[in-house]
Amino acid sequence: MPQLLPLRLLESVGLRTPAAAVASGADGMSVPAPVRPATTSERPAAPAAPAMTFSEPSTDTGGPLDIDSGLERTGPLSIIAPRRIGESDLAVYPLSLGASVFGWTADGDTSLAILDRFASRGGDFIDTADSYVGGRSEVLIGKWMHERRNRDGLVVATKVGRHHENQGLGSVSIVRAVEASLERLQSDHIDLLYFHDDDPEVPLEDSLATAEWLVETGKVRYLGASNFSADRLIEARVLASAGLPKFVAIQTQYNLMHRAEFESALRIVAAAQGLAVMPYYALANGFLTGKYRSKSDLSADARSVRASAYVNRKGMRVLAVLDRIAAEHGVSAASVAIAWLLAKRTIVAPVASASRPEQVDGLMAAAGIRLTRAQMLDLDRVSE
Repeated sequence: MPQLLPLRLLESVGLRTPAAAVASGADGMSVPAPVRPATTSERPAAPAAPAMTFSEPSTDTGGPLDIDSGLERTGPLSIIAPRRIGESDLAVYPLSLGASVFGWTADGDTSLAILDRFASRGGDFIDTADSYVGGRSEVLIGKWMHERRNRDGLVVATKVGRHHENQGLGSVSIVRAVEASLERLQSDHIDLLYFHDDDPEVPLEDSLATAEWLVETGKVRYLGASNFSADRLIEARVLASAGLPKFVAIQTQYNLMHRAEFESALRIVAAAQGLAVMPYYALANGFLTGKYRSKSDLSADARSVRASAYVNRKGMRVLAVLDRIAAEHGVSAASVAIAWLLAKRTIVAPVASASRPEQVDGLMAAAGIRLTRAQMLDLDRVSE
């Protein structure tokens, strides 16, 4: 259930609607007037993008902040429009191919085949990290880009801070981690560099100053934050007002089975700062594909163990609604689960992985699905 936020927090991120600023809705009821998100510094001019306004959040899961009212919800999309990543000039297909399985549950040849399938269907946004399989994921992506000679047509995001040789967000660790990632990726730049986790032992100002140098040298284009709290994102924006680089994107766990963490302060801050949200575990470790429906479907592998937490009454109710809506659209349950995310404001490109090339099709089909408002509300309610 989305949480109501303290008024002090709403004021601090610029999304509290003053009591006097109330307009009359079409049904005669009073609704908060849209409020322009406030920032601590003047935003630079950005390429034209669809205008969005935000109002104070509601516990109604169909409220203005939850569902993107700008989306038409009748019939499938024939053309998939790219989505812009925050205040950057990066525009991507609205699905990020997660590469955490490359070199792990997907061997080398399979990983390359998955990447080929993704690119052949218009995919251009790849998500990895220096710690995935000890760097093996980056190596395979670098090999693929080098052999296909397609680096310039891709947006590559990687993360630093967890690799056993360069842990944390100290200046030396960040620089060494980026240099190592560039070598593995066989690239001279990283489009989007995430701090993989917050590092409370290092002043955020120092980490951002190091990232500033990497941006100035052309090794990194834009910066993102993964697993950061709302408070730290506010602190980062204050530091950005002093000239340090801004985060343009965040990663956080968000899916139909895991909602509360994002649907609170983090969602409000992301909206206020114009951050692009890239939810990871978009399919709840495979549970939302419908693969795990009873204890007998579970195995001993890591993903199955994590998915086992959802094999319960609530999980079965969610799958039942997913199955019904998937049948109405003639798509898979996984496609609907990702389409639900894409219909939420601030969500740009959910991160989802495939262990086989044929699984890519269902992931990418999500971007063409228009869920009705009734279907969105059904999914919201059953997953509360």
